Amino acid sequence: MAKASRGNFFEDFRLGQEIVHAVPRTITTGDAALYSALYGMRFAMQSSDAFAQSCGLARAPIDNLLLFHVIFGKTVPDISLNAVANLGYAECRFLAPAWPGDSFTARSEVIGLRENANGKTGIVYVRSTGYNQHDVAVLTFVRWVMVNKRDESVAAPDPVIPELASEVASDAIVIPDGLDFSDYVPALGGSPHFFDDYEAGERIDHIDGMTIEEAEHQIATRLYQNTAKGHFDAVLQASSRFGRRIVYGGHIISLARSLSFNGLANGCVVAAINGGRHVNAAAAGDTIYCWSQVLDKCPFPDRTDIGALRVRTIATKDMDCASYPAPGGQEEASVLLDLDYWLLIPRSAA
Repeated sequence: MAKASRGNFFEDFRLGQEIVHAVPRTITTGDAALYSALYGMRFAMQSSDAFAQSCGLARAPIDNLLLFHVIFGKTVPDISLNAVANLGYAECRFLAPAWPGDSFTARSEVIGLRENANGKTGIVYVRSTGYNQHDVAVLTFVRWVMVNKRDESVAAPDPVIPELASEVASDAIVIPDGLDFSDYVPALGGSPHFFDDYEAGERIDHIDGMTIEEAEHQIATRLYQNTAKGHFDAVLQASSRFGRRIVYGGHIISLARSLSFNGLANGCVVAAINGGRHVNAAAAGDTIYCWSQVLDKCPFPDRTDIGALRVRTIATKDMDCASYPAPGGQEEASVLLDLDYWLLIPRSAA
């Protein structure tokens, strides 16, 4: 009997199937330090225990995107080991803070299946949830992924495409227990701009660029225990449609998040992801730029210290934001990421 697994192919998934993912993972301050080294994260709340304590928390929490990547990584061997591409996200909510020393597991449910017209691949929709060591749900999200078939002759299941919300409702945003921005110090946060300084519709050029290095994107993906073949096996990927290893899409999310500090420094907590898609694949050597648009603003009842900004961030390769859009529609080929999310931000200075 074969002991090693080649992962699931499209025909292995069933509607309603529940999957318990290996392996439990403790996130430590060492993981957080490596995450900062890989992306240059500078958001004050995740960088400093003292700053987090001044905002009512016990210590600096684990960055929510690091938590997302770790939970995502748990799902890869079962969901997307044989994927062509991860296509998009929806209904992502961060439900409780993650702290250094917490241990996490993940479970998923298959909520949709659709074979593609070519008969070689299909789309699998899953809702994945991460839990801490107390079995408290800390994160939930839906993603859909294009997965290869093992045997093209296997009959396709009846297509089921789930109805997904276009956004996480503002009243479903979870504010971490104890979080209080009444004494927020903008000089330490890195920006003088607060909730009331932003307007719906305004565009923010984050200016700076960051070039992806081959070793760094693979270290990052290994950090999350993501085993997807497309990111590691150069021999196998030489015959793929990309012809080389591609970058884990979550790596682009975190690079864009880091770059967005220049303009959104006080938006220090990603509270939810409304939706997102990886428009094109990235590879080592690409230089990432990004810009954001404020889509909406949400004040919270009975909270004068905190609000939420709905932000859309576009990440591009080798095209700075001042050059976007380009004449002749060249920008579509340069877009890597289109992400729509909610940020928690102080409402006023101390």
